[in-house]
Amino acid sequence: MTTGPENPYGAPQQPPYGQQPPQQPPYGQQPPQQPPYGQQPPQQPTPYGYGYQQPYRPAAPKHPSATTAMVLGIIGLVGVLGCGGVTLVLSPFAWAIGGKAVREIDAAPPGTVGGRDEANAGKIMGIIGTILLILGIIAVIAFIGLVVAFDGDGSTTYGDY
Repeated sequence: MTTGPENPYGAPQQPPYGQQPPQQPPYGQQPPQQPPYGQQPPQQPTPYGYGYQQPYRPAAPKHPSATTAMVLGIIGLVGVLGCGGVTLVLSPFAWAIGGKAVREIDAAPPGTVGGRDEANAGKIMGIIGTILLILGIIAVIAFIGLVVAFDGDGSTTYGDY
């Protein structure tokens, strides 16, 4: 009884699906020996000793203003939806605090002060919020100007008695 079609040309057949073909070592090298069951294979030395451990380096402390800038930027932008734009007044503060924190982090020696991403996010959200605040102020001034220019019925109240 045969399990499959015979290969008349003598070429090696593919292994069944899900099985790996046996790997041959390069010419002139010994095949790797498997350790007995339950034992770990020997590790090759690395620049830091055996294994792949790197020297421990604690995370740098965050800049104290980094989180403040990010929170002010988030409140300034998200508060537009709930407070009608009143919270946009926080955006210039987020921009200033975030910009100062980014400059201080960049001036510090590398790896000593962290939190640059948070400070930069607060700075960017502060810029966006400040632009929206300026556009909102211009829109309010334009609206007041239009209301004053077109005074409802177009008549003046002087001398109408």
